[in-house]
Amino acid sequence: MELPFDLASEQGIFLAAALVVAAFIRGLSGFGFSAVFILLAALVTNPLPLIPVVFACEIGMTVFQAKGIRPNIDWSRAKFLLFGSAVAILPSVAVMARLEVDQARLVISILIMTLSIVLLSGWSLKSDVGSKGTFAVGIAAGMANSAGVGGLVAAAFFTAQPIPAAVFRATMIVFLTGLDMMSLPVMGSHGLIGPDTFRAFFFAFPILGLGVWLGALGYKRITQTGFRRMVIIMLTVLSIINVAKVLL
Repeated sequence: MELPFDLASEQGIFLAAALVVAAFIRGLSGFGFSAVFILLAALVTNPLPLIPVVFACEIGMTVFQAKGIRPNIDWSRAKFLLFGSAVAILPSVAVMARLEVDQARLVISILIMTLSIVLLSGWSLKSDVGSKGTFAVGIAAGMANSAGVGGLVAAAFFTAQPIPAAVFRATMIVFLTGLDMMSLPVMGSHGLIGPDTFRAFFFAFPILGLGVWLGALGYKRITQTGFRRMVIIMLTVLSIINVAKVLL
């Protein structure tokens, strides 16, 4: 069977395994799917065409998760984050769409590495951020989402505040779904979506279900703070490997 994006069978197997890992992380913590999968994909192929596939996967995974999260969603935070993101998506995607393979890999990896270091630093806010601050974070997340990692910006913002784990997870899922729904049409207008995008999503969807199901099973068994730290360390290591791959 011919794989999308002219992927070799070995690449396809690696990416399928990466999907399971990334979907497990999303199912358990509510964030990290895009960043983990894109960094893993960048090890074996050009990550840029896969970003719209990742967004479609993020939206698809909400189908598996929507039932249990509704009572814990902070709609006020999600709303202002999405308003801010809407401002930034169009210009940032226009820039990213013009990058070459190594340039895209470098930009994505450095951005993820920077955000991961911020998360690992234990940075915190002394007071709750109001609607204006949340809107500004949304702008930053919209810019970062051209590289597929807008969720990490929001995760850094949420982690810096005393937000319960269930609210963190549920609000991140809602925000990421809305962010990706806004990003996909813009990416399509820049030629980043084609027949292979839909074929790749068709292959990915059942794998996503497996990963999210496994993550949901582990949600109540694993300490969220410790798990998120482990994910962030993993992102830092993967981003360093990808930067080294480009520069060395």
